[in-house]
Amino acid sequence: MAKEKNIGWVEIDEVENEKMKKVVQKEKPEEEEKSSKSNQSKKQKKEADENYTAEQIKILKDLEAVRKRPAMYIGSTGSQGLHHLIWEIVDNSVDEALAGYCDKIQVRILEDGSCEVEDNGRGVPIDIHPETGTPALEVVFTKLHAGGKFEKGVYKVSGGLHGVGASVVNALSEKLEVWVKRDGKYVYQKFSRGKPLGGMKILKESGVDETGTRVRFKPDPQIFETTEFSYEIVRNRLKEISYIIPKIKITITDKRTDQKDSFQSDEGLEGFVKELSQNSNVLFKKPIVVSGEKEDVKLESAMIYREEAEEIFYSFVNTIRTIDGGTHETGFKSALTKALNQFAPKVLKKDISFSGEDIRDGLVCAISIFIPDPQFEGQTKSKLGNTKVKNIVESISYDALTKFFEENPKIVEAIIKRVWQTHLEKEAEKKAKELVRKKAKEEIVLPGKLADCQERDPERTELFLVEGESAGGSAKQARDRKFQAILPLKGKILNVEKASILKMLKHEEIQAIISAIGCGIGKECKPENSRYNKIIILSDADIDGSHIRTLILTFLWRYMGALIEAGKVYIAQPPLYRVREKNQDVYIKDDQELREYIIRRGIRKLGLDESLVKSVLKGDMNGLKGVNISTVEEKGKDGITIQRFKGLGEMTPEQLWTTTLNPSTRVLKVVTVKDAQKAEELFQTLMGEKVEPRREFIIKNALSATTLDI
Repeated sequence: MAKEKNIGWVEIDEVENEKMKKVVQKEKPEEEEKSSKSNQSKKQKKEADENYTAEQIKILKDLEAVRKRPAMYIGSTGSQGLHHLIWEIVDNSVDEALAGYCDKIQVRILEDGSCEVEDNGRGVPIDIHPETGTPALEVVFTKLHAGGKFEKGVYKVSGGLHGVGASVVNALSEKLEVWVKRDGKYVYQKFSRGKPLGGMKILKESGVDETGTRVRFKPDPQIFETTEFSYEIVRNRLKEISYIIPKIKITITDKRTDQKDSFQSDEGLEGFVKELSQNSNVLFKKPIVVSGEKEDVKLESAMIYREEAEEIFYSFVNTIRTIDGGTHETGFKSALTKALNQFAPKVLKKDISFSGEDIRDGLVCAISIFIPDPQFEGQTKSKLGNTKVKNIVESISYDALTKFFEENPKIVEAIIKRVWQTHLEKEAEKKAKELVRKKAKEEIVLPGKLADCQERDPERTELFLVEGESAGGSAKQARDRKFQAILPLKGKILNVEKASILKMLKHEEIQAIISAIGCGIGKECKPENSRYNKIIILSDADIDGSHIRTLILTFLWRYMGALIEAGKVYIAQPPLYRVREKNQDVYIKDDQELREYIIRRGIRKLGLDESLVKSVLKGDMNGLKGVNISTVEEKGKDGITIQRFKGLGEMTPEQLWTTTLNPSTRVLKVVTVKDAQKAEELFQTLMGEKVEPRREFIIKNALSATTLDI
């Protein structure tokens, strides 16, 4: 960046060597003097001199640099960068709240795709700036590194210390408008792509008692890959802020869909951790709360342990979510590891020291710090870099945690026993992986019941995980041996939601799945090593089949999730019914489709308009002209025979091929990450150790159950 006041950003044409990028100076640079001593020929020197002229130097004025390199300021031009615009404006409102001047923030997503953020803080200053001779409002929105956060007396703590937030949002917006109530005035100014469209206007001269700022901006489609805001993304971020700053009221409204949410928390991070772990089986009811202040660093944290695996950790600096962690997160984790390792030998009666990974498995934690001068790595503020913060946070946390553990021996005992279990499971997993590697080097042993295909190119093959030996036999006869492999599974596989990894690895059916697919498990699961391009779950179309499908899906998501992320897992859709009319067969997937088929056929036979089908299915009988719905169904069933398949084994190989295996006629549903997460969440509710969520689910859904296999 140039040091001269009026030069701004300087950039040399990309044709030049990167080492030649420098600011134009009045005196001859030292590098040029050294170059005369180099081995470069006179001809090469002459060519370089001719290319390096004033035309190759580009001066980026005001906010042109932001528009030319937006990712440097907001991380990307995709969805993440788009939403970062909102965070920058919201952060300014939050800073007013932290300073004690604001208790209400409203965010609105408008019909035209713009976003509006309003607060009841002090309002952006509107008096004339002494250096520019223009209103401070215009300076804040048009000049980089201009803001009130550079002066320590204005904000004690702040998230937006770079002083570029408002101006960057302005630079990357097709249109931006600001309304300010301050000093008894109500003013307005409009901008486009970083430039003022006229000066600041006074809408009301006097008699304005309120204060506050309202910013409305519309992202520039010339910059962003998408300009559509996600309600859920914005909602979740605002909800996080409400936990970090108790008492503040934050409202979000989506004018596109009429969605609206309001957040206001009295519990702080304790409430946040409770929500994060609400569907889990926790080791103790009330989260551990740690707080303290040292050397201008104020720390608040809450944590709890659950029986479920994996770690959930949120960290914030001056309400900014630090997705990539930083020194504050490192300090807290170090303190937790140190504190628990101090108590572990006493609880387990053995000399042992756990790793940080062991200790954090099952941890649900949120920490928030407030500091006067945060140093973030990059404008997107995803990682804290202040080196002294680590030791301060570690010191506060360690003292508080050891004190809590000394006063609550039952809780620390429960945590350490949970950590010990994790340690044993990881050791077992490590040994199992070593055994798998050893066997892989010696010989690839496929499960004996696997009917493999002839094709050896994984891109052209597919594996059916089939429910039951009987169905597996039919599938083996029905398949195309060239590219379709069949692995029959005996009964219901292990419920991995309850079982340990040791038990899981010993389970015969799960061993068969792992061996057949051949791409590893856990972190070592590599989709590119899969022996098949498609992994297809094939189970009965009834309730029992749905249960088995969910068991398999839960296992795949938990231990081979990379396959789902790679789009390699599918669910086959076999029919539940066969309807025969004369010499023709129609296959129907479920009860709802069967009823629609019968109603449609009955209406047609009665000479009524087929457009009535949808309304009749919804219970509207007005268009039937006095005809009774039992009559319609009787007419619909007349002349047909209906066969309900109790299982895949009842289907002939020809029927199974036609309806479910033949690529040209079958229906496959690809399993997405969202599907898998939903299945695991449902399974955790219905099959996990916790009774209360299961009871609530049954009470809530009992009346909507229409099909039961009894």
